[in-house]
Amino acid sequence: MIYLLRYFDPEKGVRLGSLMEEKVSDITNKFGSLTAWIQSSNGRVAAAIQELGDYVSGCAADFSFVDLDRVPEPGLPYLLAPVDVQEVWAAGVTYTRSRQARQQEALDGGDIYARVYAAERPELFFKATGEKVVGNRHMVGIRADASWSVPEPELTLVLNSALEVVGMTIGNDMSSRDIEGANSLYLPQAKIYTASCALGPTIALQFMMEWPQVNIHLHIQRNGEEGFSGQTDTSMIQRRLDGLVSYLGRSTSFPYGAALLTGTGIVPPSSFTLQAGDQVTISIDGIGQLTNTVRVV
Repeated sequence: MIYLLRYFDPEKGVRLGSLMEEKVSDITNKFGSLTAWIQSSNGRVAAAIQELGDYVSGCAADFSFVDLDRVPEPGLPYLLAPVDVQEVWAAGVTYTRSRQARQQEALDGGDIYARVYAAERPELFFKATGEKVVGNRHMVGIRADASWSVPEPELTLVLNSALEVVGMTIGNDMSSRDIEGANSLYLPQAKIYTASCALGPTIALQFMMEWPQVNIHLHIQRNGEEGFSGQTDTSMIQRRLDGLVSYLGRSTSFPYGAALLTGTGIVPPSSFTLQAGDQVTISIDGIGQLTNTVRVV
């Protein structure tokens, strides 16, 4: 599989790279930006991926992946989020576990979550603009005015402007559960704030029309010890991939493509809330591992 990534080179600035066998090649001069490559894939995703693979196979490596997989530091190269100007959207209540959790936390009983779970139209909401997304090893935020904050590990689809899936990445849809639980109309405040969305570390390029069967793991460390762990798999998603994508594109357009978080099936108990300094690690088979440290914003 071929992986696309964005990284910062202290000598050259923001670069587009391709990862194969743990080696990163700078392909900026050939393909331009991530957006340029995504736009070039419209109507020809498989061909665009093949062309990229053919080109990269003849490229020399500029970095090892471990050289970029670091906490950002001045003067050193590091990974950026694998989006640039794309909008990031999210789907909610796509897993049975998510429906149960939302009903339990809602002060009014959460009937709307049961209804959207069974409805034809999915819950879709705006999450972040590309420049506000944080990448691997960057810090994610929890709201200072929230008392119950959790990560939401999610398989994330990367789409071109024709709403074709070009690949997958790992997403963390940070959420203030007490705020959303108090009133569902507070969802934008619970979901959209500084450093509330993390994506990375790369995009695993793959044209698909059905869910890949992969496992999703979440580990949270606090003071060097495990604070919470959980896992799920994409067979538990109760929505069709093409249905989510179709509704996302209704009456709107994404000229630069988009990223779509597809919901979470891992929900920490009500007794657990994130704290500053916690380390959140999400791993998905075949895609990689996204790690972020928590800060208060």
